[in-house]
Amino acid sequence: MESQNIEQVASNLLKAQSHVWNHMFNFINSMSLKCVVDLGIPDIIHNYGKPIPLSKLISSLSIHPSKNHGIHRLMRIMTHSGFFSQKNVIGNELEIEYMLTDASKLLLKDNPMSVAPYVHAMVNPVMMNPWYQFSTWLKNDDTNTFETTHGMSTWEYAARDSEINNLFNESMANDTRLVSDLLVEKCKGVFNEVESLVDVGGGTGTMAKTLVKSFPQMECIVFDLPHVVDGLQGSEKLRYVGGDMFKEIPPADAILLKWILHDWNDEQCLKILKNCKDAISKKGKEGKVVIIDMVLDCEKGDNNESVETQLFFDMLMMALLTGKERNEKEWMKLISLAGFNDYKITPILGLRSMIEIYP
Repeated sequence: MESQNIEQVASNLLKAQSHVWNHMFNFINSMSLKCVVDLGIPDIIHNYGKPIPLSKLISSLSIHPSKNHGIHRLMRIMTHSGFFSQKNVIGNELEIEYMLTDASKLLLKDNPMSVAPYVHAMVNPVMMNPWYQFSTWLKNDDTNTFETTHGMSTWEYAARDSEINNLFNESMANDTRLVSDLLVEKCKGVFNEVESLVDVGGGTGTMAKTLVKSFPQMECIVFDLPHVVDGLQGSEKLRYVGGDMFKEIPPADAILLKWILHDWNDEQCLKILKNCKDAISKKGKEGKVVIIDMVLDCEKGDNNESVETQLFFDMLMMALLTGKERNEKEWMKLISLAGFNDYKITPILGLRSMIEIYP
């Protein structure tokens, strides 16, 4: 009996050690993913048009011959992580063929919904270095670890660094293409009667362009910081307006906030939501604010991977910005304090939900 207990304790310790190792080395997945994107491997496989043999993949890469052995090992961990699938070639035990998965299709450069720019942005040293200051930040009164590291906010840095700014804008535009298609397809009733809409923080106008195309009665304003909309050309039904959402938002029948409020703390969100309420005041009870954001649901734990992703984003908001991901109770409190009387949550966008709020 005592021997069994010792074996059980040893087994538990070894599992715990493996658990610690896996988390300690999680960065290897991120850096391997960056390498795959940098080398253009998803595009090489896609352009080949069929499962690509390892030897052909290697010969298609601009790498030093002495590093050829590394590609098999890189592809092995990326296959294990679900970015590629593989099969052995019949009659050649040493040859392996690789295929794209849904995940690696999202890394293709020409995919209008590509997350490759987001990969480049998030593993950029500018965004990675603040994580080294996390414990330091917890001991000081800086706004976030980005400020501790760079001496300015993320938004100020982006305004000065065109590379980071362009990566961020491209990331949001590509994400919006995915969300907008789903939004138009599944939520037509939300926008059918809306004649005017302001897309707050709408970037380069990807969402607004989809909305005015899908709803002929609608006119849209893309409202963002002056440096974001500077030089962008509108159309008869779409205008770009630079400004500050903390001061005033242009009036309209409806306001759209896609992935905006999670960037900000509760006090800042209240200012934004109150300005939204003022902006739709002329529409009376028929006005509304449409929020696209996450609604945390850690308690259910139906999908551990999805919950983990939401928690990653919550930590990201804390480290780089001032915001957080919120559960339904936190959303309800925020909506009520801003002076709205009703809301409706529709979980239709994967990790994110559509939250309609009414005056």
